Amino acid sequence: MIYLTLFIEFFKIGLFSIGGGMATVPFLMDLARKYPWFTASELADMIAISESTPGPIGINMATYAGFHAAGIPGAVLATLSLVSPAIIIIVIIAKFMSDFSENKYVRFAFYGIRPMIAALIGYAVWQIAVITFADLSQPKPVFHYSSIGICLAIFLLLQWKPLKKLHPILWIGCGALLGILFRL
Repeated sequence: MIYLTLFIEFFKIGLFSIGGGMATVPFLMDLARKYPWFTASELADMIAISESTPGPIGINMATYAGFHAAGIPGAVLATLSLVSPAIIIIVIIAKFMSDFSENKYVRFAFYGIRPMIAALIGYAVWQIAVITFADLSQPKPVFHYSSIGICLAIFLLLQWKPLKKLHPILWIGCGALLGILFRL
């Protein structure tokens, strides 16, 4: 039964998370609320791991979540379920590409989808920020000032022109090192 649930949930995520891996985060937050596969805090860890490993973030997150839910078969099923809608849609679009590319309604639809994608990604950023910077499960919110400080420090450093050219892996490593130092 868990395999059918994994297939349905990740197929839906693959079908409706237009805009890339970060667009899957609101759907994954919903899964964290509905199923005991992972918590919101573990989702934040999944995002950090997925962002720092090679490959598309959505697929990495689906694999991680599927593994958490049902081991290796769950990881394979969740990953295949996530990419199946895209494969199906691409095959259909490729078959009728000339008709789609000239259709004004298709162009209008994509024009309307762009702000929706921005909203999904913005919501994902908000959810990650809340998990990262505060613990709202307490009666009175507990803020993680070290996380806020790390974020602000790296953001400010990124404003300096010579540092903008540094590879993102260096920033990820810097953030990991600061996290270790602040937690000691």
